[in-house]
Amino acid sequence: MYFRGRSLRSLDSKGRLVLPPEFREILFSRSADGKMVLTTYDNCVVGFPLPDWLEFEGRLIGIKKAPLKVRNFKRLVLGGAEEMASDGSGRIRLSKDHLAYAGISREAVLMGYGTHFELWQPGRLDTAISSDNFDDVAEHFGDDFEFDL
Repeated sequence: MYFRGRSLRSLDSKGRLVLPPEFREILFSRSADGKMVLTTYDNCVVGFPLPDWLEFEGRLIGIKKAPLKVRNFKRLVLGGAEEMASDGSGRIRLSKDHLAYAGISREAVLMGYGTHFELWQPGRLDTAISSDNFDDVAEHFGDDFEFDL
């Protein structure tokens, strides 16, 4: 099961938004209590099921003698990590730090990204996607992957 799709979500006055049932189902399939970690990366908030986060976190921590850029990346991602679970209504609360980092105020785009999901300020997502030239993307998939539209 993978996170996929995109939807615009409104935040309530407490900074909470409702996860769709499909996302909650994935979280509970990966963690018995539906726990997740939200963190900061790529100008958005990223959500991982807790077991996937623990694996990723272990790989990050295992990087030794890293250059300053890698150490700063670790600071951003590990320092921005907050463990949580959705409430009985399927809502998650975004901290003030997460909201500020991602530039989210009243609405967020919730986007599935395979093994995790992302929360974007709508204008930032539009800019990120429209500013890239995807002509050379196919070379990153490898020879055995065909993507013909």
